[in-house]
Amino acid sequence: MNAPESAARRAASAHQPPLRLQLSLFWRTFFLLGLLILCSSLAWLQVFRTQEIEPRILRNAHQIATVVNLTKTALVHTDAIARVALLKMLADEEDLSLRTREPTDRFVPFPSSGLEKQLAEEMVKRLGPGTVIATRVNEDDGLWVGFQIERDSYWLQMDPERLQPLGGSTWLTWLAVTLILSLVGAAMMAGLINRPLKRLSVATSQLRDGQYKTTNLDENASTSEIREVNIGFNRMAERLAKIEQERALMLAGISHDLRTPLARLRLETELSVADLSTRELMAADIAQLDAIIDKFLDYARPESTPLGPVLLSGVISRSIAPWRHQPQMEIEVQVAEDLLVLADEVELTRVLSNLLENAKRYGQSPQDGITRVTLSAQRQNGEVWLQVQDQGPGVPEDALPKLTQPFFRGDSARTAATGSGLGLTIVARSVKRMGGTLSMDTPASGGLRVALKFRAA
Repeated sequence: MNAPESAARRAASAHQPPLRLQLSLFWRTFFLLGLLILCSSLAWLQVFRTQEIEPRILRNAHQIATVVNLTKTALVHTDAIARVALLKMLADEEDLSLRTREPTDRFVPFPSSGLEKQLAEEMVKRLGPGTVIATRVNEDDGLWVGFQIERDSYWLQMDPERLQPLGGSTWLTWLAVTLILSLVGAAMMAGLINRPLKRLSVATSQLRDGQYKTTNLDENASTSEIREVNIGFNRMAERLAKIEQERALMLAGISHDLRTPLARLRLETELSVADLSTRELMAADIAQLDAIIDKFLDYARPESTPLGPVLLSGVISRSIAPWRHQPQMEIEVQVAEDLLVLADEVELTRVLSNLLENAKRYGQSPQDGITRVTLSAQRQNGEVWLQVQDQGPGVPEDALPKLTQPFFRGDSARTAATGSGLGLTIVARSVKRMGGTLSMDTPASGGLRVALKFRAA
């Protein structure tokens, strides 16, 4: 892992919150509604079971037992001729078939689980302990009831449709359809709830990026609460746009009103002060005031910055031009001539100038007082890492996150520097405006290393 990536990852890990499951408002609302529907369906199913299915089991068992008992009574009290007629009438009109039960008969017992077990137990209780309930006898399906009359055993075959209200799957189909339709309705409801909040989130992001004219929300929403929020947000955006406009006008006025007397004051100083050293000191103070005004103007610039392909070597060459002939400043450049980044040329020049100025003030070598700066850049996976490193005394680890805060200066800066404390703050804001990231660390060799990451053009 190279130095820029390691510095960026250390800076990110220091501020990374603990991982936890994060759901959008839509999915959270949908899951809650789905859980409510599922619990309601299970409760309804339990009520249906206790109030409808179990009484129906007892009713069906009573009806089947009644049919079997009537058949047994008819067989006992009829003679052979009448018995034949009775059996034919039962087969034709009642769909009942009676046959003798043989020891070699093969049968499949009635299911012994769930509601079927409860039905079988209820029938055996009503018909006696010797009753056999089966679903198939000798490869013939049906509802078979085996019973005895004195020494003879019989099979009574009935239509299995008698159990259709119990074992049918129609109610399960309707339950599944109802559950699916309920979940679809829950998704629609979650979407309706989430939609205005999603629009508000998008508008908030646009407002954060300074796009005040594109954050207009619907002030005629049907829901009174959403309508009031939208109206309040639009008024806030309008107020912020007006404040931003007034701020721009005020900054322009400050720039004009301050620089005009400063220029006149410099001219009068050069003409009226005879002592050369005093004149140079006064001119330096005026130049410093002019530079501080530039810093404040750069810090207060609007957030929008147009981006385009920029030749990095050309920007670096222009940025280091004022420092080339200074004996106390040594700059080494390790950048490919054809490396392009997606940025704003003026903004990137300002970033590099601020970094070089910061290195000049705080990056002097403790041995000889010379500021040595290395500028290097490399392209990796569609990104360009630009690194500016000095060989100065460095910065304590606990002070690194504070360097980009406005007006913050370390202890050494308070005694030796005369700046405004906005240099690195302006760099961080400018890099962010160009869609890049900034990270800082103190390498083992000493000094301060600033790593900038931009999109490659």
